[in-house]
Amino acid sequence: MSTNSHDNTVPAGYWQDAKGVLIPDAMVKPIDKERDALVKDIVARARPLHEALRDFKHRAFVDIQALIDLSIEQYGVKCGGRKGNVTLYSFDGHYKVIRALQDRITFDERIQAAKALIDDCMTEWTQNARPELLAIIDQAFSTDKNGDINPARILQLRRHDITDPRWLRAMDALAEVVQVVSSKSYIRLYERIDETGQYRPLSLDIARV
Repeated sequence: MSTNSHDNTVPAGYWQDAKGVLIPDAMVKPIDKERDALVKDIVARARPLHEALRDFKHRAFVDIQALIDLSIEQYGVKCGGRKGNVTLYSFDGHYKVIRALQDRITFDERIQAAKALIDDCMTEWTQNARPELLAIIDQAFSTDKNGDINPARILQLRRHDITDPRWLRAMDALAEVVQVVSSKSYIRLYERIDETGQYRPLSLDIARV
């Protein structure tokens, strides 16, 4: 059995390339064998680290939620779900742990109706509207190279203090068309630098170690 294979169907004396073609061992260059061995050795060492990080993240979330539940119980209230970011400090303030939850949002087809209402406002306001407001609206509905609208820019429109009934209807429409399509969760760890009092991250990202 060739050592290059992770599939038991590869017969002894052969290597299977990326296209699934069987190559006789004698035709595989030594440098290709060395590269294969190195890559698979690195992956083999990384796999338990990956599993450990995944287990650490899961246990950290469970433990943090358990602490939150315990704190809430002391006040005789209940809190559904695990929404919201939470920051925890060690007693001496030397360490900080942040649980961050981030939703990825998009809009359904009714976003076009909201835009039509806003366009109606813009048509009437063109003569007197502030140029920066017009630019903000144009930028908000601009799309990226994939044709997607940036939800953050759209939702920022709701911050403007405009009382026109059509604008208010458009803002209500924006609130209704938001859809949460996925959520990501993070655990961030920090250690305080005594000399400055600032916190530096304890990175679990291999690119930042």
